[in-house]
Amino acid sequence: MDQPRIIFMGTPVFAFSMLQTLLTMPYTIVGVVTQPDRYVGRKRVLTSPPVKTLAKEAGLAVLQPEKIREKQALEAIANLKPNMIVTAAYGQILPVSLLNMMTLGAYNVHASILPKYRGGAPIQHAILQGETETGVTIMTMVKAMDAGAMWSQIMVPIDPVMTYGELHDELANQGSQLLRETLPKIIAGTVQPIEQDPEKVSFAPTLTRDDEQLDFSQSYQKVFNRIRALSPSPGAFTYLGDKLLKIWYATANVSFEGSGDPGQIVAVTSDGPLIACGTGAIIATKVQLEGKSMQSGAEFVRGNRNLVGSMLKNVRERAK
Repeated sequence: MDQPRIIFMGTPVFAFSMLQTLLTMPYTIVGVVTQPDRYVGRKRVLTSPPVKTLAKEAGLAVLQPEKIREKQALEAIANLKPNMIVTAAYGQILPVSLLNMMTLGAYNVHASILPKYRGGAPIQHAILQGETETGVTIMTMVKAMDAGAMWSQIMVPIDPVMTYGELHDELANQGSQLLRETLPKIIAGTVQPIEQDPEKVSFAPTLTRDDEQLDFSQSYQKVFNRIRALSPSPGAFTYLGDKLLKIWYATANVSFEGSGDPGQIVAVTSDGPLIACGTGAIIATKVQLEGKSMQSGAEFVRGNRNLVGSMLKNVRERAK
């Protein structure tokens, strides 16, 4: 096999970990493709993707096309003369013409045990569905999203109270190790890929704003899972009167047997407000009321009187 000339494609922190690993391996990285800089936060600060920051520090060429399918973007990649692509959480679907350009193949590090959870939010969906394990798969890239043959996988348990951020970091660490072990075998031809079972395919589309909203008519476990799946970003939310309330973390209260409508604050505890769900309840232990800083549930109840009986709803009430 020819010596690989790798172009790495990725954007967020998960991809940062993969590039960091590649940089320690004895291969030529001819450049990095990542998403354009974006305005972030309330102050709209123009911010570079984590992968770009690392690539610049390593002295690598960086391309940031708005659309990877544009002729200009494909020509810029071709000019770097790569023969292999390694991707992780890039954020755009690669055109077949680009995949075909790579004589040594194109490979993706995906944060699920394929064929489960193909798509842009596999970590969040694993938590939303109450999975007890997930993992990382390295696969060949093909036209269909996350549908290529699999070269290697590693299983990772999901602790029942683990947040998206915690699981993300563990998968990034495990995925980096998997990439370090698998890529040399692919290049040496000492491993063979396995096709995915089409009968076991499921999808994990990128979350929308609606997905971030809490539905307290669901069971306490589903509400708790949604809070975990959106922590530490972007945060699950509801409305307390005319104010948006983000619940950054909670504890599940399976033993709650009191009365209360779903979404009603039925008591205040030393850890935060106790909120009734369709079945059971949760205690919001880390919250942020619109216009305020993040605070513990205990601080929240001390600073807000008459919470008991208040309803958390999925629509903002008009201020009176």
